[in-house]
Amino acid sequence: MNPSDVIQFLQENPDFFDRNSTLLTDLTVTHPHNGQAISLTERQLIALRDRIAQLEDKFAELLSFGEENDAIGEKVHRLSLSLLEAEDFESIRTAVYVHLKEDFSVPHVAFRVWNSVLSRSGPEFLPVGEEVRFFTGDLVQPYCGAPALKEITNWFGPAGRQIRSVALVPLRRDEQTFGLLAMGSEDPERFYPEMGTLYVTRIGDMVSHILRRQLG
Repeated sequence: MNPSDVIQFLQENPDFFDRNSTLLTDLTVTHPHNGQAISLTERQLIALRDRIAQLEDKFAELLSFGEENDAIGEKVHRLSLSLLEAEDFESIRTAVYVHLKEDFSVPHVAFRVWNSVLSRSGPEFLPVGEEVRFFTGDLVQPYCGAPALKEITNWFGPAGRQIRSVALVPLRRDEQTFGLLAMGSEDPERFYPEMGTLYVTRIGDMVSHILRRQLG
């Protein structure tokens, strides 16, 4: 009799161990952790405990993710309130830089705006090359990963040479792209291709709406 025949027999006779209960203690199997011989009942209890431990670990992981998401959501909320309270471009710029750098601990932040009816002094309105504009216009979601274009890393000033990962968020309204929000880090793992982009997308949407309302 091969193992498949035994399996089929037990499946076809689910009451077999009810009718032969002594086998549960008489038969022995190998302990999964130390190799000792144990009864079928003990082996079942060990399997059950292992399964419970796995479920507890998974629950703890989900709880950790939930707490982390709650913390990020609170930070996004604080940024949104600051943007809503902003009365001019200077206060918008301050809200973006302060919250991303201090609340989100992003080491380097910069953004550029183009095709604006109104212009302001400052780096945010410096000319942007066509390569950056085309790159931004082609983004269907934020780009996260290694630095994409040298011109963008130059926005971070002297620190741009040490940037190893970036999050690039297009600024657009009504499907019209008019700018780019760039976040950079010396840590190559801070922004990576597989990371979730839900919150950076929301930040980009908020910044886009408040800038379009201010700049026209």
